[in-house]
Amino acid sequence: MKKTVTIILISICLQGWSQKPILTTDNFTVEGSIKQSQKFSLQDLMGLSITKIDSVIITNHLLEKKSVLKNMRGVLLKDVLGKLSIDQADPKLLSEYYFVCIAADNYKVVFSWNEIFNNETGRHTMIITAHDGKNGTLMNDRIALLSPYDEATGRRYVKGLQKIIVRRVSE
Repeated sequence: MKKTVTIILISICLQGWSQKPILTTDNFTVEGSIKQSQKFSLQDLMGLSITKIDSVIITNHLLEKKSVLKNMRGVLLKDVLGKLSIDQADPKLLSEYYFVCIAADNYKVVFSWNEIFNNETGRHTMIITAHDGKNGTLMNDRIALLSPYDEATGRRYVKGLQKIIVRRVSE
């Protein structure tokens, strides 16, 4: 009986420690406070200017190394968002907008308009189209988004990007 209970407990613990598979995506939509929603596929991204980064160490919230992404290629998030028109006539009010980037597993990260279009962060935050010798549909985290200059890089590493929602801060 003790042996059976021990085996069951070990089995339960191992199930809790196993990682969930990453839900991959082949396209994502941008919607919300924009004039027209748009869908982007991996193929669409290939038509934009490509940015390259040699490597990025992915760290968790405690700044512990979790992995390394090497030979990254992608497009800047600001280049994708810059193709869209925010539904706002007054440019002063753009500072009130933010972007919610949502993964297929519902993980969410947020960037402000100023972070993307008026800050160093926006010159490096990218939608990854290749890394570690894998292109497009071969990547196990596709479509991925990463802010490589964050201190805890894993906090805004979105695997399986499904949607970006443009919103305005409400009063």
